Amino acid sequence: MNSTETVAHFLADYVKWLWGCGATCTRIEKNVDRIAHHFGYDIDLTLLPRHATIVLTGREEPHECVALTTSLRPCAINFDLNSRLSALSWNVVDNQLSIDSARHQFYHIISRRYSVEWTTLLLVSLANASFCRLFGGDAAAMAVVFLSTMAGFILKTVLTGRKLDQRVVFFLCAMLSSTLSASALVFSLGDTPGIALATSVLYLIPGVPYINSASDMIARHYLCAFYRFMDALILTGCLSLGLCAGLMIMNLKPI
Repeated sequence: MNSTETVAHFLADYVKWLWGCGATCTRIEKNVDRIAHHFGYDIDLTLLPRHATIVLTGREEPHECVALTTSLRPCAINFDLNSRLSALSWNVVDNQLSIDSARHQFYHIISRRYSVEWTTLLLVSLANASFCRLFGGDAAAMAVVFLSTMAGFILKTVLTGRKLDQRVVFFLCAMLSSTLSASALVFSLGDTPGIALATSVLYLIPGVPYINSASDMIARHYLCAFYRFMDALILTGCLSLGLCAGLMIMNLKPI
């Protein structure tokens, strides 16, 4: 494998992971273009919902040209991985890394085990409890939402780590959180048990795919924008089905 092919395969893997962890098309294009220029190449990148095509051409020797297509890697949204991969593109340029050093750092980043930290778990639970308060929930409702969110988020982390389909993950987590929060209705905890139930699954709302869809549409990546919007819509549907399943388990009628 010559140097051009090595860079092309590295960029293909880089695009695959950056897309999977939730980067917008604009960010992917800028990061890949930055790395390619550092190694002395011009790049044409075509992003599609399930595949990406890369055409790498030497800037000083245009006859050096490599074209390849790679399947994009679907995985859970991961801001930590996203930021580390984006920082890698700047690190390559700022520290004048060789392709071998860049690949070494890249594989070190993607091989890390990304597990939920207790601070993240606590903040997510507090944020969802705050939503409950924002919609008029009392202290008892907030406590119920806090605990149900914590349980659901732990389950989400475990199932995602086992590479379970995200649609199934959203369904199961919503079912668990809604079942636990329904205890506020069953045992008449506080004065606003209905608000506790309704807000217990808000942490699962796929806001990032919706935002990425809007960003890609503005950047005229219409196919990717539609794909991400439909994916977010399906996840929202799975969330709703999980909420209904929790109500059925607790033998409650939909609010």
